[in-house]
Formats: sequence, C-alpha cells, structure tokens
Amino acid sequence: MTQDAKTAQGKNLDLLYSLHDKPGFLPSVFAALQHVLASLVGVITPTLIVGGALGLGEHVPYLISMALMVSGVGTFIQCRRVGPIGAGMLCLQGTSFAFLTAVLSAGFIVKSRGGTPEDILATIFGVSFCAAFIEIFLSRFVHKLQKVITPVVTGTIIILIGIPLIKVAMTDIGGGFGALNTDSFGSLDNLLLAGIVLVSVILLNRSRNPMIRLAAVVIGLALGMLAAFLMGRLDFSHIASLPLISIPVPFKFGFQFDLAAFIPLAILFCVSAMETTGDLTANSTISREPVKGPVYINRIRGGVLGDGVNSMIAAVFNSMPSTTFSQNNGVIALTGVASRFVGIYIAAILFIMGLFPIIGGVLQTMPKPVLGGATLIMFGTVAVAGIRVLSQANLDRRNMMIIAISVGMGIGVSAVPNVLQALPDTVENILKSPVAMGAITAILLSLILPEGPAEEEEAEVKSDEQAGEGKKKLGEVG
Repeated sequence: MTQDAKTAQGKNLDLLYSLHDKPGFLPSVFAALQHVLASLVGVITPTLIVGGALGLGEHVPYLISMALMVSGVGTFIQCRRVGPIGAGMLCLQGTSFAFLTAVLSAGFIVKSRGGTPEDILATIFGVSFCAAFIEIFLSRFVHKLQKVITPVVTGTIIILIGIPLIKVAMTDIGGGFGALNTDSFGSLDNLLLAGIVLVSVILLNRSRNPMIRLAAVVIGLALGMLAAFLMGRLDFSHIASLPLISIPVPFKFGFQFDLAAFIPLAILFCVSAMETTGDLTANSTISREPVKGPVYINRIRGGVLGDGVNSMIAAVFNSMPSTTFSQNNGVIALTGVASRFVGIYIAAILFIMGLFPIIGGVLQTMPKPVLGGATLIMFGTVAVAGIRVLSQANLDRRNMMIIAISVGMGIGVSAVPNVLQALPDTVENILKSPVAMGAITAILLSLILPEGPAEEEEAEVKSDEQAGEGKKKLGEVG
C-alpha cells in the first residue's frame, strides 16, 4: 500500500461507497477519472518504450489505442467478474512494466534476425498469448506457488527488471535509440527537456495534496510537452494521416512463436501471479473485505485467473501482457469509493479513449528526453522496490548467497552478452535475458540449497506477508 493510501485509510474510518454500493452517475464519473489519471502513464508508457526501442514507427498510435481498449475490457472483467474470471473488486487492469524487459528482449531477438516490425509484433503477441496460459493454470494453485516464488526470488527478479530499464530510460534522455550514433545524442536540449520533467515530478511528489502526488508523472510529462512545443520539438504533421477510429483486429500482425522469447515471459507470468495476490489482498483490506476464508480465496483465484485471461485477450488484440494495477488502491483509500461498479465507468473511459488513434498519435510525438525524464524515476523505483522486498526477507547466509549469485548472473549477461556465444542459439537467447538468467538461477538455488530449521520457521511466518510485496511496490510507479 502506498503512503497516500495508508494516510487516507487512517483518516477515513468508513468508506463512502463499499464494494457492492452503486454510486450515482456524477460520483462514479469523478472517482473513475481519478483512477484513470493515476494509471494512464502506466497503461501507455510500455507501448511508447517498445515502439521507440524496436523502431515500430507507424504502428505506435494503433498499439496505444489497443493498450487503452484492452485495459478497458480487462478492467470490466476484473470488476464485473464474468463467471469465475475476475476478482469482483475495484481493480484497474493495464499494461505491466514487469514484462517490459522480456518483451524488449523478444523484439531484439527477431530484429537481430532481420525481422520486420510486423514480424517483431507477431512474435511478441504470439509468445505473450501462449505464456498467458501459465498464469491461467497457476490461478488454481496460486497459494502453493509461494514455496517456489519466495520473497528472495521475487525481489531478485524485480531488481533485474528495473536495472535494464534504467538503461532504456537513460538512452531516451539522450535522445532515444534512433539518435545513439548521431551528434544530437546527449545534446543540451535533450538534457534540458529531461531535466524539466525530472525536476517537475520530484517537486510535485513533495506536494501535500495527495491527488497531485498521484498525478505527478502525468503533470510532469505535460510540462515536458509544453517545453518541447516552445522549443519547436513537436511535429504533428503525421496526425492528419491517422484514421478517425481504431478498429480492433485479432492478431493484426500475424502469429509467431519463439522458444527463447517464451521462457522469460513464462517465468514473469509466475511472478505476476504472486504479485497480483498481494495487490488483491491490499485491495480487500482497503475495501473492508475479508482477507481470509473462502470468499477471499475465491477472489484471489478469480483475480489471478482474470490477469491471465486478460493477458491472453491483450495478445489477441495486439497489446502487451496485462496485470492488476496497485496504485489504484491508493485512489480507493483517498476517495473512500470502493464500489466495483465504478470500474465499469473506468472501463468505458479507457475503451472510448482507445477508439481514437489521434491520442496515440499525439503521445507518439513526445520527444524521447521527455519520456526518459519520467521513466528514469519510474524504473529506478522498480529496482528499489526489489531491494525493499529483499530487505524484508530473512537475509541469512543462504539467501545472501542466492541473491548475490542471481543478481550477479543477471546483470552480468546484460553487461557482457557475448559470454554466452558458445552456447546453442536458442539457449543463448534465453539466458541472455537478465530476468530469465536471474530468475532461473534464483529458483534453482532456492530449491537446491537446504534451509536450516531456524530459517524454515522464520520463512513460514513471513511468507504470507511478503508474497505480494513486490507487486505493491512495483505498482506504485504504474
């Protein structure tokens, strides 16, 4: 839970609208807009980063539209609960930063083979579709997953998600991947734009107004866009060629599968199942709902199943894997509105926004330094969230060894990928992903290295509390 959520929860002893209440139209719209504002950057930023890093160019406005529309559909499923699918709580669904490193790795694998942007997207969405079934399957046994995906493993993986993304953010600050080999990379104009966003977000986060803090990144990006406009850095010429409406087309770019791209995503779907459990537990607490017993277990299973199904739907309709956003728990606490029926309004707003590709077109014009100034903070926070998860684990000699080797292997292959060049191509491509290398190492060591009696007892006491800590912290940055 964020600090904002904790503060507000202490002030508001009673919810204005509980889980099954139906607020009127105006209160529902107002609450829904606050949720959309808190999550919008998290929904669109992964697509902007992937589009820029992999050179997807003309497809970006359409992909942003699909991300918004799929988030709307996923939010509806989670809140409304369709049969056994969905938590039946006020849960906003959106594109996850957790999968971003693996998605980029998949794209670069295809690109290194000379694949076209369409080939890249066909592989990303094909692999994501297949990997989503991992979470769908695990939703039935999510409580048993804690024995393998421990806080030590989760914290290590989150660190290895964040560190490579910091490199992506710094590249954007310099001007983006397209400017890497040009004289404009790292220019004073680029650094100035990134600095404006960075400083704005920092200052806004120090505000005493909790809603300003929640919207700090959105406001910072808007100020960066304004500065870019005044500097003549915005070009809207391509917007006129965009269609009026975006039409969802199943597997618009085709369907391709690659084992080396599949393995890292499959691992992350296992972690996502655990993280969603923690997020839904926090949501239940804030909404004054049970956090034990059959009702709670049913919601957790439905929510994790919803994550998997929504990720599958996302892949079909050309968007990246989806997950439950935890920053919206803070909005529930701040507004006192926990009604799941508000989720239908959130879903409608996101879906309607996705219908218009002009929104994606405008966002695509955002200069890379503006985006980098915001994502540097966000991705740095992801890495720190991993450190925080580890700090709350039992850091005995065994766990310290697991963390040291796993983080070292993950960062090592990221820094020196040629170290694996003697391996078969498929194995090399799998292990070249820092997330896959670190996760596989951490899981294997956790299973192989024995725990002492004291360690087992302490791990048992802490497991329930820590299982979802990674997602709660990761979700604070969208």
